[in-house]
Amino acid sequence: MIDRATAEKIKDAADIVEVVSDYVHLTRRGSNYMGLCPFHNERTPSFSVNRRKNMCYCFSCHKGGSPVNFIMEKEGISYHDALLQLAKKYGIEVQERQMTDEERMRQSLREGMLVANEWAMLQMEHNLTETQEGRDIGLQYLSHRGLTPEAIKKFHLGYALDRPTALADAAKSAGYDLEVLKAVGLVGVSQRGNLYDRFRGRVIFPILNPAGKVVAFGGRDLKGGPAKYVNSPESDIYKKNRELYGIHQAKNEIVRQDKCFLVEGYMDVIGMWQSGMENVIASSGTALTDGQIALIHRFTENITLLYDGDAAGIKASLRGIDMLLSHKMKVKVLLLPDGHDPDSFARVNTPEKFREYVKAHETDIIRFKTQVMMQDAADDPLKRSDAIRSVVESLACIPDPITAKVYIQECARLMNVDEETISTETQRMRVKVLERIRSERRHESEKERIDVELRQKEAPDPLPKHERTSDNDIQKKGQEPAAKPESRLYPLERQVVRYCVRYGMMDFCEGVDEGGEAVWLNVAEFIDSEFRADGVAFSSPTFSSALETTLAMKARYKTDAERYKTARQPEYDEKRRKGIDEIAEKALDLNMIAYEEKMLDERIDEEMWNDLRLFSAEYTGRMLASHEDDGIRRLANECINDTPPLSKRFDRLGQNLPEHERLVELLPRAIDELKQGIIRLRIDSLMKEMRDCQQNGDTSRIPEIMQEISHLHQLQSQIAKAIGERVISPIR
Repeated sequence: MIDRATAEKIKDAADIVEVVSDYVHLTRRGSNYMGLCPFHNERTPSFSVNRRKNMCYCFSCHKGGSPVNFIMEKEGISYHDALLQLAKKYGIEVQERQMTDEERMRQSLREGMLVANEWAMLQMEHNLTETQEGRDIGLQYLSHRGLTPEAIKKFHLGYALDRPTALADAAKSAGYDLEVLKAVGLVGVSQRGNLYDRFRGRVIFPILNPAGKVVAFGGRDLKGGPAKYVNSPESDIYKKNRELYGIHQAKNEIVRQDKCFLVEGYMDVIGMWQSGMENVIASSGTALTDGQIALIHRFTENITLLYDGDAAGIKASLRGIDMLLSHKMKVKVLLLPDGHDPDSFARVNTPEKFREYVKAHETDIIRFKTQVMMQDAADDPLKRSDAIRSVVESLACIPDPITAKVYIQECARLMNVDEETISTETQRMRVKVLERIRSERRHESEKERIDVELRQKEAPDPLPKHERTSDNDIQKKGQEPAAKPESRLYPLERQVVRYCVRYGMMDFCEGVDEGGEAVWLNVAEFIDSEFRADGVAFSSPTFSSALETTLAMKARYKTDAERYKTARQPEYDEKRRKGIDEIAEKALDLNMIAYEEKMLDERIDEEMWNDLRLFSAEYTGRMLASHEDDGIRRLANECINDTPPLSKRFDRLGQNLPEHERLVELLPRAIDELKQGIIRLRIDSLMKEMRDCQQNGDTSRIPEIMQEISHLHQLQSQIAKAIGERVISPIR
């Protein structure tokens, strides 16, 4: 396990922009960065990354958080494993003990699958270079195809020994659960119930996701069997329609060049990589899907499709064009000379000649399709009409009206058709295209849901029955939802805890300690004192834990605040030095010099105070967003990114202040509204009890109930008055 000090070191070192950049192509927008969300398919960027807050957030699907939370969400791994991944990225040494068999069993099935795949990849890499069979068969084949040792290592190519259960036996000896190997498709079961290696006797191409996790394998047959390639089945870690071969190796170069080449097969990717074209990925022979296009769009919007120069290649280049255009991709197509595929063409040309060929021959996809379709139609009126409709359907997939207009003008010229006719037909067709796209996506979503349910039914349970977590245990572990939304107090409680999570360490107002001495209370302490004074408590265990955790971090906050002030002091000293120099240049008398220096000191003190105030305003959320407790971490990420607009009242007054500067009114009001809500619930309960007494003929308790209701109404009035009149002097 990772000790607390090391965990904090890892979290402090993690930079959200650097972490997210491994998955998302980011563009600078003012003080923030924007990109396409990695958690859902989208065409316009809604994923915001804030380096100062060290947080990210999607305004569409509402996912994001701290670097730790982002890694957990994106990779589907535990808090512990997310810390390990960040430690590896930043070169922080972590001393861990070997996991026991019991702890290994407690890992989730998904984590077990990733671990099993990683082990299998290393095992088959070893087979390729360190066994006689691997060298004589697998390595010889790869060498014959012209692959260098560097390429073999870069793409982690391997070989599966040609024995029925070689991999299964090695896995069993290494302590891996064969049920997990079956779940990822490394091991199969024959009709007689015997285990066998699915990839035996094949050269292995591991498929890595953008983060470098092994999610699947492709196996190339070397014996002339009926199946040239065998691929991993879909599983909880592998969705074929969301993965692209080579994306991990190519992503950095794709971002650098702001362009990617799409080919069909594994060898095409590796061959082009060897020739220096590193921004290449493959769809592995399948038609492009929404998920794959969205994955490409995270890194670039420019894509060139590479195909063979024969008739089949031309037809293949036209498949998937509409879907690419609907994702706002800028698409070009490159047909290679007859007799060449990307692999062979890359091997006979230098990278410079390859790039020259690309520059000279790549064509805009709409223009290319128009020319191909019209050439194929020749003088046949019916074929010509079908060709025009096909081109119009592609034009209807372009969401940007300006781009569509330019293409319509170009296509009208190439097809010798009136531009207005093409434009009208494009608008009419767009309605049908949008409905078709929505229908296809609904179908794909439903299919995926059914597949997930089937896999869950068939998947092995990683834990024995006596170790499984019951519903009753969830609350004890802090993994229940932040609070039950159906509770009438939920929105009132959440507003109070939101202020605690966002601004808990901010100095708030003057109070009194247990000894009667005057002290300054921070936001969390103010909430706690208000609750204690009236016997109020959160109904949600996670809300209560968040408050307790915030109260407990005060000592660390003081240390970190002093460290922050020390780190910023040279900056303020430099500003003061420059200010003094500027005053000296004005040739003022002594009195004016003293006055100017006093004003300078006040300005710098004001800036120091504002900076520290902002540091304290962001400190609590930043700490809780990386907390090891799942419930607290989820709550913190929700609250930090939940920024409601200013109320109409504040808009009227023109007080467009940051929320943390308005807490002196907002926080007491939220607490009083919660107290009012509690009173209203109690009154409702008493009224129901009184009605029940009347129906049952038991009138003895009615006077007591009425007296309590009257007292509660008085409290309501007092709180309502407090909401309107209460004034708190903020700390200065």
